[in-house]
Amino acid sequence: MAQDNFKMNPNRLVQFLQKPMKDFTKDDMMKVIEEFEIEMINFRYMGNDGRLKTLNFIIHSREHAEEILTSGERVDGSSLFPFLEAGSSDLYVIPRFRTAFINPFAEIPTLDILCNFYTKDGEPFDMAPEYTLHKAGEAFRKATGGMEFEVMGELEYYVIAPKEDMYLPADQRGYHNSMPFCKFENYRTEAMKLIAEAGGLIKYGHSEVGNFTLGDLMYEQNEIEFLPTTLEDAADQLVIAKWMMRELGYQYGVTVTFAPKITVGKAGSGMHVHTRVSKDGKNMYVGENGLSEVAHKTIAGILSLAGSLTAFGDTNPTSYFRLVPHQEAPTNICWGDRNRSAMVRVPLGWTKGSGNMMAHCNPLEKNDAVDFSYKQTIELRTPDGSANVYLLLAGMTVAARHGFEMENAVQYAKDRYVSVNIFEHEEVLKRLEVLPDSCAASADLLERDRKIYEEQGIFNPALIDGILKDLRSYNDRTLRADIGNDQQKILELVETFIHCG
Repeated sequence: MAQDNFKMNPNRLVQFLQKPMKDFTKDDMMKVIEEFEIEMINFRYMGNDGRLKTLNFIIHSREHAEEILTSGERVDGSSLFPFLEAGSSDLYVIPRFRTAFINPFAEIPTLDILCNFYTKDGEPFDMAPEYTLHKAGEAFRKATGGMEFEVMGELEYYVIAPKEDMYLPADQRGYHNSMPFCKFENYRTEAMKLIAEAGGLIKYGHSEVGNFTLGDLMYEQNEIEFLPTTLEDAADQLVIAKWMMRELGYQYGVTVTFAPKITVGKAGSGMHVHTRVSKDGKNMYVGENGLSEVAHKTIAGILSLAGSLTAFGDTNPTSYFRLVPHQEAPTNICWGDRNRSAMVRVPLGWTKGSGNMMAHCNPLEKNDAVDFSYKQTIELRTPDGSANVYLLLAGMTVAARHGFEMENAVQYAKDRYVSVNIFEHEEVLKRLEVLPDSCAASADLLERDRKIYEEQGIFNPALIDGILKDLRSYNDRTLRADIGNDQQKILELVETFIHCG
């Protein structure tokens, strides 16, 4: 029976060990090393720039492998986190076994594992991205009586490759194209397969709106979307996915970029995050007559901190060239149902009124309506690929918790609901707060709200100081107005941040 439960799981370690990844142990890792004749172990961990770093170990013996898995290794924290002083920067990296996967790119049989940071005293490093997220999740559970804040991410990206003249799609009309109009479907499906084999819970993939040619190059936008899961697993999956997609792109000989903006008038790439609050297996967003009070409180918290959340989710100057009107990117703080002009969107769900569409579509099937209310999510559309995923999700979790602590949170949310395309209704736009238009403006809002993020020790003040320093270092307060629609200057800016996050 257990074998049947794991037979269709794409992760080779889950199939072999006959258990879910969350239950992996050190003994399991030793079994994997022997069974798969593993010769190398890679430790991977997040740096201040939002990208995975790597430490390689060649295994000399069983005892050596056990030592690596047990004691971890030292790293120079000041090189990973610039806000640390070099005189006291040694950190330990310790593998968390639930993240282990077989490296699909290595010629040598290799086991990859994500790590946590620890101090010289063996305590979790308080400013580490993954520990900041952990603390945020714990505080949310405590404040809500045991509710879980779950998330899923959408990875939008461009593939940049030499131009082909055959089957070119219409400019900015790439949404859900099939091959041969979508040139990189095979790349996308191979990436999805590799991510799933590493434990990523993928929902689907498709081509996106953005496609254009510029000189001798073609730019094709695609998206891979994940399924909701726990905060920490969702973050791990996204950072592994981004690393894998870049590595696979390198093998294909193409550039894969998660940059927020490519050029003037073309679709930018976001990293939208869907949220869900659950308790005892029930989706707490769903009420008897639509969205529940829990949903409204969550929305209120995210709206109230929306401006400062950009400090974690929109972290370089090109982020704010994406957040402009008429590009399916938010500019104002509001929410709505199925409304892509809103900052927070409640997507179409499978609740009342859905009926049994499957039976209608397939007359041979029984009309047994299934409750799919667990699928309902709430989507934040501001973040992009420049984000440090752990810090972004930690910030969102703090914001959601803040909604439960606000007075009149439900009314606060209702006052910011929109049911129209805000860009076509000037009177609606006038009553809505505006998102920041630069890293400098984002830093101002983070400075304003920092006490909320620092409450209960979730975001260390030194970490906030470091983020503020990074944002202000760009000196971009008037950059968007200074550059305007100068395509050449925007291309030069994009080139600077092409590999962000």
